[in-house]
Amino acid sequence: MRAFTQHQGLVAPMDRSNVDTDMIIPKQFLKSIKRTGFGPNLFDELRYLDEGKPDQDSSQRPLNPDFVLNQPRYEGASVLLARSNFGCGSSREHAPWALDDYGFRAIIAPSFADIFYNNCFKNGLLPIVLEEKVVDQLFQETEETEETEETEGYQLAIDLEAQTVTTPSGESFSFDVDNFRRHCLLNGLDDIGVTLEDAELIKSYEAQRRQTAPWLFNAGQ
Repeated sequence: MRAFTQHQGLVAPMDRSNVDTDMIIPKQFLKSIKRTGFGPNLFDELRYLDEGKPDQDSSQRPLNPDFVLNQPRYEGASVLLARSNFGCGSSREHAPWALDDYGFRAIIAPSFADIFYNNCFKNGLLPIVLEEKVVDQLFQETEETEETEETEGYQLAIDLEAQTVTTPSGESFSFDVDNFRRHCLLNGLDDIGVTLEDAELIKSYEAQRRQTAPWLFNAGQ
């Protein structure tokens, strides 16, 4: 899993509440347990004008020009700005996989669905909860940047160690993260990685058990 320490990236605003996991990655694309390959079908129903099918070449499909990710100014966006209850619906882990595969490193919203929020941390994606009035401000500043047609777009700097989000003007907002989740993300540790931190203790325990209960290791011999 990729570690997350600091990141500065272009912001893509998705101005709608209750975006569920079926909207993030529709059910017809859940045919793989690999974590890659889902990016082309992220927000499929909103992103394309036709109905997506598994194994279809997305590069040949007609794009919806009104959808935010299809607008040239948001090409390469790595921070998603969203509204409340983002990631609601089913518990599919493919949702953070698709967001990560597209290139997003962080999502900012006033609130997230619990299972989606947990799944993000397990897959190297940082979900950031900020007050609704702060999110409103970020949406407004993004729109103002659009109006001035600044070529670099609206970017935010995110520091997980300091737990801050900083705007181009230098204004900084703090966010809370559970210490264990923060440790895992800073060090790029998924559940397996956390277990392997104690690899020597596990080996020592297994060696001891071989001495105290050898019959457990002789089954089938």
